[in-house]
Amino acid sequence: MKAGPERVLLDRYAKRLAAIAPGLGFSQIEWREVPEGRAGRAEERKAEEARALRAAAPKGAKIVALDERGAALSSAQWAAEIGKARDGAVPAYAVIIGGPDGLDADFRVSAHAVLSFGAMTWPHQLVRVMVAEQLYRALSILAGHPYHRA
Repeated sequence: MKAGPERVLLDRYAKRLAAIAPGLGFSQIEWREVPEGRAGRAEERKAEEARALRAAAPKGAKIVALDERGAALSSAQWAAEIGKARDGAVPAYAVIIGGPDGLDADFRVSAHAVLSFGAMTWPHQLVRVMVAEQLYRALSILAGHPYHRA
């Protein structure tokens, strides 16, 4: 992600996540990016990106793909899902954002869960910030912190 206001927001939430996570039983927060596919056709690019995403995901991770066709959870519902994964001794929880062409259909089907931030298309820079903020919100909910006031 390039420098700019989106990067500042991402860094803010990443710092907050890193501070709250250990006290809730989460050992670390990592951000991994894979390069955009270079194939000529969109389907080939998505398949190429899917291979890279699978390789980048931690071993044994619960894979949560973001896609406009996914389930729309409330922040409290997502917090509960993250808490279940933690309490179920899932070694890692990976939130996957697809490339510009979206996620490969096979990857989406193989994900443990598919979530949506709505039917609209969002720029990747903003989606990263939204993921970071919602993860921080989820951990705040799990901690009983007053950040989430809904």
